Amino acid sequence: MLRVKLLLACISLILTINLDARNRVLHSEKSMYRNIIVSQYRGERCMLFGRMSRNPTRQSCFNVSAPEQLVFSYTKLVLAGFTQINQPPARILIIGLGGGTLPMTLETLYPEALIDSVEIDPAVIQVAKDWFNYMPSEKQKVHAQDGRVFVKRQGLRGIKYDVIILDAFNGDYIPEHMMTEEYFQELKNVMTDDALLMANTFSSNRLYDHESVTYNRVFGKYYHAHSDRSGNRIIYANLSKANAFEDNPKVQQLKQSLEDIGVNFRTFNRLISQEIDWDESAKPLTDQYSPANLLNQSN
Repeated sequence: MLRVKLLLACISLILTINLDARNRVLHSEKSMYRNIIVSQYRGERCMLFGRMSRNPTRQSCFNVSAPEQLVFSYTKLVLAGFTQINQPPARILIIGLGGGTLPMTLETLYPEALIDSVEIDPAVIQVAKDWFNYMPSEKQKVHAQDGRVFVKRQGLRGIKYDVIILDAFNGDYIPEHMMTEEYFQELKNVMTDDALLMANTFSSNRLYDHESVTYNRVFGKYYHAHSDRSGNRIIYANLSKANAFEDNPKVQQLKQSLEDIGVNFRTFNRLISQEIDWDESAKPLTDQYSPANLLNQSN
């Protein structure tokens, strides 16, 4: 039995070494909040949270030879949602920076828009600048703050956004205080009357029913799309309820621009749905009831 265990351990070590050998580590550091790794494999550079040998989570990736091309399927689903807003957004809020793919792409698509990105970890901001071609500008700014604190302060200032994108992860899941009914109400307070909120969540976890009920409780019936290629689910909550995710001839130029960087609208139209695939009797998440770490554990 001991020999078998030693053999299995050796095999595991070899597999780990082979996995790590495929990825060239360009940068590694331990920030105040997490371990940050930048690795590159076959021309694809990625930011990861965690350790290479322990299934680190990829937070952002880009194609070194074609940086404008989208790598993650979930970012394609998020950007496809912009075809469903009534007019070009004047203000966009992004919670969670990663490598800065979304704000940089949106600045190209909407050069007149004011874009606020919020990232709690200053080290992530610096890594995005150093390794992912992220460049803030006069109209596209990044704020080193907690996403909930920023939203609360913007609400007190009377600032409103036409589009809000929730893309904050701590390496395991969305931070607990940023998935509660109270936080969603704070987000709603900084949204214009016909604003669109898009949230990057997971397709399968023990929080799914609770999370889905919470979004429904605050925003009403919403659309969502499960990615074919990853475990992501994008939630689309439109305050005006005017858009039904139907083809809009006014956005053909935008659709062409998005298709040029990798968005497939046939896939998007197939995935988008209002199907209620969760237990509607689940308890909504609140500041008093948000056991994210407990519920997200496997049995």
